[in-house]
Amino acid sequence: MKLWLALGAGTLAAAMLAGCGGDSDNDPVPSTDTPAVSGVKLNFMGRYSPGQFDESAAEIPAYDAGTRRLFVVNAQKGALDVLGMNDPANPALVDTLTTSDIAANTEVNSVAVRDGLVAVAVQAPVKTDAGYMALYDAETLELISFVEVGALPDMVAFTADGQYVLTANEGEPSDDYSVDPEGSVSVVDISDPRNPVVATADFTALNGQEDELRDQGVRIYGPGASAAQDLEPEYIALDADGTTAWVVLQENNALAKVDIASATVTEPLLPLGTKDISQDGNAIDASDDDGVINIRTFDGVVGLYLPDAIHAYSAGGDTYLVTANEGDARAWGEDNDAYWGTEGAGCAGDASQGFVEEFRVKHLVHADGFDRRCGDDLPPQLRALGAGGLLNPTTFGYCGAVDGDPGDCREDDVLGRLNITWTEGYRTDSNGDPVMFTAAGVEDPAGDRIMYDTLYAYGGRSFSIWDAEGALVWDSGDAIEQFIASDDCMAGAQRNIPCADYFNSGHDEGSDFDSRSDAKGPEPEGLTIGTLGGKTFLFLGLERMGGILVYDITDPTAPVMQDYLNTREDWVTEDTESVLASAGDLGPEGLVFIPASDSPNDKALLVVGYEVSGTTAVYEVEALRD
Repeated sequence: MKLWLALGAGTLAAAMLAGCGGDSDNDPVPSTDTPAVSGVKLNFMGRYSPGQFDESAAEIPAYDAGTRRLFVVNAQKGALDVLGMNDPANPALVDTLTTSDIAANTEVNSVAVRDGLVAVAVQAPVKTDAGYMALYDAETLELISFVEVGALPDMVAFTADGQYVLTANEGEPSDDYSVDPEGSVSVVDISDPRNPVVATADFTALNGQEDELRDQGVRIYGPGASAAQDLEPEYIALDADGTTAWVVLQENNALAKVDIASATVTEPLLPLGTKDISQDGNAIDASDDDGVINIRTFDGVVGLYLPDAIHAYSAGGDTYLVTANEGDARAWGEDNDAYWGTEGAGCAGDASQGFVEEFRVKHLVHADGFDRRCGDDLPPQLRALGAGGLLNPTTFGYCGAVDGDPGDCREDDVLGRLNITWTEGYRTDSNGDPVMFTAAGVEDPAGDRIMYDTLYAYGGRSFSIWDAEGALVWDSGDAIEQFIASDDCMAGAQRNIPCADYFNSGHDEGSDFDSRSDAKGPEPEGLTIGTLGGKTFLFLGLERMGGILVYDITDPTAPVMQDYLNTREDWVTEDTESVLASAGDLGPEGLVFIPASDSPNDKALLVVGYEVSGTTAVYEVEALRD
């Protein structure tokens, strides 16, 4: 009998074995003197490599214990690579699962596995069209069923009881922003896997409340977009009893709660707020052009959490949420010359052809105004606000800002190189319209300058723990960047490469010291959670710097770092593709924890998909005991 025809059979069998074992005199007696687990350490075991560089040949992994197979999203193929895990040190390609039996030119975006069922999020050939959730047999790889879901399903997950599969339908706009589908969450009842039933949790009830949502801290800012269009579900966390889902709205810097049984979004949304970069413990390195590690605080700068991955866990009877605060900017039409316009033509970029919100501070507050960037990187929506930007001298006086002059604030070794969003932080009136100033910094309705009181940077460069209502419980602050800069941080499988020598490196080329400091730093993106010895551990992937951080999060108010392992081996060869076979693992994307009870070698394992190197790496999670 197929496992997917007998959901819950494993639980029943376990109960029967426990009952039978109770009367046996031969049952092993649990040791009472085994030391408790004090921490964990990662050890590299092996990897699978398809030999494809920087093409997302390995993204999201999922594991099926029954078949001992990994299912890995290979975006380059638009399919799933199926890897055999009988020998975890040598994962081997078994087959490739495509979704061509659903429709031609579809692409796989995400995968989840439970009890022999493989759930796949499938993108339509045109990403703004409705996508699909498909179920496959983990052993035969045969298609069991599929259903239509929302546009661009970007994540798929099973509830703990196996009754539902949820997809986060991101609903990204077309590249020219001419089509902007609504974001949604599909709740698919798979009680009968051959006849799944779809219900949709959408955001249409919030249409017309855009101003109220903005006032609450939810970023609603797509050109002409309704709330339902602007909200873009990215990732899903599920509670232990299968009743509630928390959905990351990454670009909106918020969470949504979904009641699974009714497939409805619980109001209100949960805005995540900002991180004050002026506070000790929240410092950042803001420049990629100064050639040094310079982690410091900045008044007037805040970080938008904008998390990617999220996971729920229980502690002390309460549910907590862990987020990887990657940061993400909207950028559509960036390759369209019509959007940017041409220099000397009145900055006549076509705002209907895209939307790009990222801009450097040095360009935002240049004395010559915005027009000097015409035909280069000046968003026409920004140009419509004014002819240039100013910094509030009351806030930014520490770096030399005075009326009409940013002083040293725009220098490359201060704030000049920092990427921020131009959509927030400028002074507005009661109607939300910009307050205008002259070029000399004098408030004047006839002026053509906008005044920035706050600069909003992308990402928290951290991970955070929140309660079930979205209140911040704990944040790692600047601990990740500080650790990478320290002598304690060593990269390479042998832990013999000083991380500080390659601080905030990019993930697709060598000799790239400090190259990501102006953007999102080490860029925490993917995460998963595992339990050993009654403790809960977080495994956090740093997309750009690379490597996996491990924290004990058993106490959500006081996480403790356990380990860091970065199996990138070549950091100096500029053309990394030329040394791909020996470069190691670059660009961690998705992670899955395999408990010892499900593992092919009876050891707890961590599997990571690396999108840049295209590798799927396997690590032993070694339990440390006092």
